[in-house]
Amino acid sequence: MAKSALGAVLGNVSSLAVQETTLLCGVTLEVEFLKDELKRLQGFLRDADKKRKLGDEGAAILVSQIRDAAYEADNAIEEVDYMHKRNRLKKGFMGTIARYARIPSDLSTLHKVGVEIQRIRRKISEILESANHFKIVDLGNTSIENVTVNDGFPQDYVHMHQNFEDNVVMVGFEDEHKELVDKLIDNDESMLSAVSIVAMGGAGKTTLARKIYTSSRVKEHFDTIAWVTVSQTFKGIELLKDIMKQITGKKNESVNHTLEHEVGKEIHDFLLENKYLVVLDDVWETDTWEQLNRKVKAFPDAANGSRVLLTTRKEDVANHVQMPTHVHPLKKLDEEKSWKLFSSKALPPYRRSGIRDVDEFEKLGRKLAKKCDGLPLALAVLGGYLSKNLNRQAWSSILLDWPSTKNGQMMRNILARSYKDLPNHYLRSCFLYLAAFPEDYEIDVADLINLWIAESFIPDTPNHKLEETALKYVTELVQRSLVQIVDETRELGRIERIRIHDILRDWCIEEARKDGFLDVIDKTTGQAGASSLDKLVSYRSCFQNLSDDISPGTPNVRTLVCFKLSSVSLPKLRFLRVLCIKDSRLEGFSRVIVGCIHLRYLGLLNCEGVMLPSSIGQLLYLQTIDLTLTRLNSVVPNSLWDIPSLRHAFLGGNLFSPPPPARSLRRQQQNKLQTFHLYRTPVGTNWYHDMVIFVGQMKQLTGLCIYLGPMPAGMVNIFANMPHLVYIFLGQFDVLDKLPDNFPQSLQRLSLYANIIEQDPMPILEKLPCLVLLVLEGYQGQTMTCSAKGFPRLQRLQLGKFSTEEWRIEEGALPKLSHLQLLMLSKMVKLPEGLLDLPSLSKLELEYMAQISEDDSTIKELQRKGCEVAFWF
Repeated sequence: MAKSALGAVLGNVSSLAVQETTLLCGVTLEVEFLKDELKRLQGFLRDADKKRKLGDEGAAILVSQIRDAAYEADNAIEEVDYMHKRNRLKKGFMGTIARYARIPSDLSTLHKVGVEIQRIRRKISEILESANHFKIVDLGNTSIENVTVNDGFPQDYVHMHQNFEDNVVMVGFEDEHKELVDKLIDNDESMLSAVSIVAMGGAGKTTLARKIYTSSRVKEHFDTIAWVTVSQTFKGIELLKDIMKQITGKKNESVNHTLEHEVGKEIHDFLLENKYLVVLDDVWETDTWEQLNRKVKAFPDAANGSRVLLTTRKEDVANHVQMPTHVHPLKKLDEEKSWKLFSSKALPPYRRSGIRDVDEFEKLGRKLAKKCDGLPLALAVLGGYLSKNLNRQAWSSILLDWPSTKNGQMMRNILARSYKDLPNHYLRSCFLYLAAFPEDYEIDVADLINLWIAESFIPDTPNHKLEETALKYVTELVQRSLVQIVDETRELGRIERIRIHDILRDWCIEEARKDGFLDVIDKTTGQAGASSLDKLVSYRSCFQNLSDDISPGTPNVRTLVCFKLSSVSLPKLRFLRVLCIKDSRLEGFSRVIVGCIHLRYLGLLNCEGVMLPSSIGQLLYLQTIDLTLTRLNSVVPNSLWDIPSLRHAFLGGNLFSPPPPARSLRRQQQNKLQTFHLYRTPVGTNWYHDMVIFVGQMKQLTGLCIYLGPMPAGMVNIFANMPHLVYIFLGQFDVLDKLPDNFPQSLQRLSLYANIIEQDPMPILEKLPCLVLLVLEGYQGQTMTCSAKGFPRLQRLQLGKFSTEEWRIEEGALPKLSHLQLLMLSKMVKLPEGLLDLPSLSKLELEYMAQISEDDSTIKELQRKGCEVAFWF
C-alpha cells in the first residue's frame, strides 16, 4: 500500500526535529526539497494504484518504486533527526564535551545522508519521468495534494457505539440454542458425553457456541467451565495449560513451565470433583481428543453429567470423539431469519428514523439477504457495508451486479467491496494489519492501538488524540462486522478484545501479500509467503510457529511480528520500527536490539532468554515497551527512562529499581508517560521512598497499575498533580489510615487492595464524578455510608474482605449501579434495605458469604423486582 507508506512518511517528515543549525542547514534544505518531491508523488499515486489493481504491470512496478523511495527517504531523514535528538539530550559541561567530540563523526554522517538524499531525489525524478514516458499516468493532470485528513466518521458515531449488541450476537439460532442447552444440562444422562456443532465456515458455529457457553442456565448448571480455540495449528500442551488456568484460576508464570503430564494430572484431579463443561472451538483433526489425553487422561468421567461442546467444519471430526456424542448439523438461516440478521446490521434501529423511504430499502434488502444463501458472516458483512451506503442506487447496483456464488466468490466479493468502502487508506491499513495475528487469536485492543500508532496508521485529526481516533477505527470495523467483539467493559462502553473470523483473516493475508503490505509465514499451515513474480517485496513480516532463524524478505524490514518461535536468533534489522514477539525463546536479543535506533514499539510477551542492555536508552523514538509475562535475565535498565518519546511501559513482574530521587526530579519536564504497569516484590533499602518519588513525577499518566508486596503507603497520596488519570490499580497496601481526597476528577476505574483501611472510604470516593467501576478491599470499619447523590455514575461495585456490619445507603445514592459484587463480608448478616431503592441494580453476586441466606428479605424483594442474584461458595 504505497499511499499508506507515503502518507506515513510525509507525516513523519513534518514532525521531525531537524533544525537549521550551522551543522545541519545544508541537509535541512535537502530535506525540504525531498519533502516537495514526495508530495509530487501523491498527485498521481491514486491513478497508478487503480491501474495496478487492474493488472497493469507497469503501474505495479511504479507503485512498488514509490513505496521504496518513500521508506528510503524516511530512513535517511530520520538518521539526521536521531543525531540531533541524541546531541540535544546531552546536558551540562560533560554533554558539551561529548558533543564536540562527536563533531567529526556527525559531519561524516551528514555527508553520507546528504548523498543518500540526493540519490533518492534522483530516483524520484526517474520514477516521474518513467511514468510520464510510458503513459502510466499523465503528469499534466496531477497536482500536489495537501496532506489533510478528516476523521471520516459518521455523525451517528456515539449512537453507533451505544447501540452495540451483546458481545455475543445471535440472530436466527434461538431454537437451536435452546435445544443444545437442554442437551448439555440433561440430568438423565450422567456419563461424560459430547455435543458437536458441525457447519461450513461462516455459518455461525462459534457464535452459537459462545452464546451457549455464556448463558446463565449453563453457568448455573456446571461447577466449572472452560473455552479453548483449537484451530489448525494447535499444540496439546498449550490448550491444556489454558484450560488449567481457566478452571483453577492460576495465573502465575510457573504454569508456563509445567510439563504436559503434570498439567494433565492437575486438570484430571480438579475436574474429578466438579461437574464441568469444556468447549473445544474450531476443531480440524480427528485425533484432537486423543492428543489432549495422550499423556494423562485429563478429562475424567465421574458420572456426574459433565460435558464437552465441540465445533468443527468436518463431520468425521464430530463423530470421532471417544464418548457418546450428539452431532448437530447447523442449518443455514432461512429467508426470514436471514432478513432479521441482515436488517439488524444494514438498518439498525438508531438509523431507521433518519431514512425517508425505509420501505424501499426493506424490499431491496430482503432480496439481497436472500442472495447471501443463509450464511451469517456474509449477511453481517454485507449489512455492515450497506449501513454506510444508505442510498437506493447503491443497493440496487449491488443487486444487479450480484456475483456468482461459485467457489466462494460471493463472500470474497462482499469482503472486497466492504474493504474498498472503508473511509480512508489509514483504516484500510489498520484492517489488513489484523492478518499479522494467528488464526482465532484474541487481540487486545489497547495493544493493537499502540501498534497502529507505532506504524503511523493513525493520522493526526483536529481535536482528537491518536488513541481516540484509533478507538473509533476499532468501532468502525466492529460496526461493519469486519471484526468481532470478544470482550468489552460495558460500564465504559469500551471494547477490550476483538478477533477476526478465519475467512476474513485468510482474505486479509492474501490482499496484504498482493499489495506488499505484509507477509505471513507459518510453517505449521504451509503459509510461506506468496511466490508469484509480481509479488511486491514486503516491509512487514509475520512469523509463526518456527524453530530456526527467521529471514525477512528484505533487510530493510520495518515491522517484525512473531508468535511461538522456539530458540530463534533475530537478524540485525537496522530500520526496524516495530518488534512484537509473543510466546517465544530468543537468542542474542541484547546484541540485536542495540542497533534498532528507529524502534517505536518493543513488545516481548511471555518470552524467554531476554536481557535488556543498558544502552536501550539510545532508542530515542521508542513509544511502547511491553514485557507482560516475560521474565528478564536482568534488571530493567534505568536508561529506559531517558527516552523522551516513551509513552507506555508495561514492565510485568521484572526486577526494577527506580532511579534516585535527584534523577527523577530532573526528568520531571520530559516525562511523558501515559501508562505504567509493574508487578514486583520490592528490593533494596530505599526502594519504597524512591518509587513514590519516581511515580509521582508522571504528570501525564492516564493509566497506573502497580501491585507490590507490600505497597508503600505514600503511593496513595501522589495523584494531586495527575489530572488525566482514567484508571488506577494499586495493591497490596498493609494499613491505610484513610483515603486521600485528591483523586483526579477524570478517574473512571479504581481498584484498590489493602489489608486494612481504617476510615470509611465512601465519603471520599462517592464524590468522583466520572467513576464507573470501583473495586475495593480491606475496609475494617463497622459502619459504611453512601450518601444521597453519591457515586453519580458508578455502574459496577465490588467490595471484598470488609468487616462492615451496617451499610447505610441513602435515598438517591448509586443511581446507575447495575452490578454489585460482595466478597467475604463476613460480619454482614443482613443485606441493606437501601439496595431496594437502587433503580438500575440488575445483578447481585454474593461470594463466600454463607451467613446471608436465600431467604433474606432484601434478596427476595430484589428477585421479585427482576434483579439476578447469584451465590458462590
